[in-house]
Amino acid sequence: MPRRLPVLAAALGALALALTACSGGSTSGSSAQGADYGLVDGGTLTVATEGTYRPFSFHDASGELTGFDVEIAKAVADKLGLQVRFQETQWDAIFAGLDAQRFDVIANQVSITPERQAKYFFSTPYTVSRGVVVVKDDDTSISSFADLAGKTTAQSLTSNWYKLATDSGAKVEAVEGWAQAVALLRQGRVDATVNDQLTYLDYEKTNSPTGLKVAAQTEDSSSSAFAFTKDKQALADAVDKALGELRDDGTLASISEKYFGSDVTK
Repeated sequence: MPRRLPVLAAALGALALALTACSGGSTSGSSAQGADYGLVDGGTLTVATEGTYRPFSFHDASGELTGFDVEIAKAVADKLGLQVRFQETQWDAIFAGLDAQRFDVIANQVSITPERQAKYFFSTPYTVSRGVVVVKDDDTSISSFADLAGKTTAQSLTSNWYKLATDSGAKVEAVEGWAQAVALLRQGRVDATVNDQLTYLDYEKTNSPTGLKVAAQTEDSSSSAFAFTKDKQALADAVDKALGELRDDGTLASISEKYFGSDVTK
């Protein structure tokens, strides 16, 4: 972001500080209150999220927006001394909205990929996950991806887990998603399913005991983070600092345990 004239920067900083104070924002954050991060709405961190992606971003029984990513975004905003406003946006339109400056950041399990890194800034990851092979808990025949050879797995044909299963030699029963895959597995109609570790942990946390277990996991992990446009360097740096403090004080681990029963933030 271009450097502002000193007088203008001071005025904007004072205005944002006043807005935060009037709206009851936290004053405990370690970052400067009301700092000028080039926000869409001064003093408010506007966050894009789907609102339909459980357990990351969804509406609870009362209709309130909540979820793993939502709580982490709120904690970051609090550390920065900013109010937070969530703008629910369909995934297919979420990056276009970011490009159009309709919000400041995306918090929606955005995977860090080389293609995205070429166009956007990413925070340090707040989610780290691996691919896992899920089987019934009494199955001793599968303990590695190599053991999937000749077995039948339930997979969505459009997912990267389908490729991982077939590359491992599995025969695939096509399904629409995790719910259908896990139903077939529990019924004994397939031998396994390959999916994301976070999906499995959420299912276990919500439905335990499930009669399922993880038989193997990938060596490589995928990481998800907040995404910013390239003109938001100051904001990205501030969010990184806030995430570091939230990791050090145990907040990230606590939120993770709440949703997954495990710390998936590192």
